[in-house]
This record gives sequence, structure tokens and C-alpha cells, in this order.
Amino acid sequence: MAKTLFVTLPYLITGTLLLVATAINFANVIGRYLFGAAIFWTEEILLFIVIWSVFVAVPAIAYRGDHVRMDLFAARFRPPWARIVNGAMVLILIACGVFVTVQSYRVVTLHLRMGAVSVAAGVPLAVPHAALLVGFALTVLAVLFRVRAYVNGKFD
Repeated sequence: MAKTLFVTLPYLITGTLLLVATAINFANVIGRYLFGAAIFWTEEILLFIVIWSVFVAVPAIAYRGDHVRMDLFAARFRPPWARIVNGAMVLILIACGVFVTVQSYRVVTLHLRMGAVSVAAGVPLAVPHAALLVGFALTVLAVLFRVRAYVNGKFD
């Protein structure tokens, strides 16, 4: 169940978003070079899709333990020191993730209150900023689900 929520579903969403981005880009190329009329909002929407794709995929990477780690020294520690260092890294990861989630929530609500929209497409700015909120919140949950693997340094 957790793997479906944190890995399969994010990869499905990310793949779908990238297919949509490809279709929009292809339509823009056809419009520009065959009909002499580009779709004016393409670049903005493609940027928003890329942002969402990245932040939807981050929880899957965190769940699998595939993210970049600075473990030059930690990899040389033996138990129990390795677990202590890994535990400290997990606490820092969770603390930073919660901090960014809270700050992202504040930014999203600010944009919702102000009614700010993007220049070309008129998309509410809360939409692209919500990607950070969703991505970091799910990343914190993914790490909490796998906290034992993080502390032991062993992912299956």
C-alpha cells in the first residue's frame, strides 16, 4: 500500500504529466511552423508541468532511498555510530521537510488570498507553488514510513 502511494502513483502522475507536456510542445511546434501561430502560453504551462513532475517524483525517490546522500564519513562508521549518524540525518531531513512544507503552505495561501495569476496562461500562482507543498509533505511522510531503513542504511 505504501509503495503504491509513494512510488507507483507518483511515477504514473509524473509520466502522464510529461506526456501532456510533450503533446503541448508538439502542438506548439505544429502551430508555429505549419500555421505561423504559436500557442502563447506554452512555455509557462510547460514550466509548471516540469515543476509538478519534479516535486511529485521526489517522495518516490525518498521512499526508495535513491536520493543523493552525503555519506562520505557516515559510510565508514560501524554500529552503533552509523545508526546514530543516520538517525541524525533522518531528523534533519524531516525537520527541513516540515519547515519547507509549512513555508510552502504560507506561500500558497498568500497567493490564494491575493488571487495572483500567471502572466500568459492566467493560471493561479497557487497551483505551481502547491507543487512544493505537496512534494515536501509527501516526502516527509515517505521518510517517516521508511525511517527504519534510513536509520539502518538498508533499503530493499
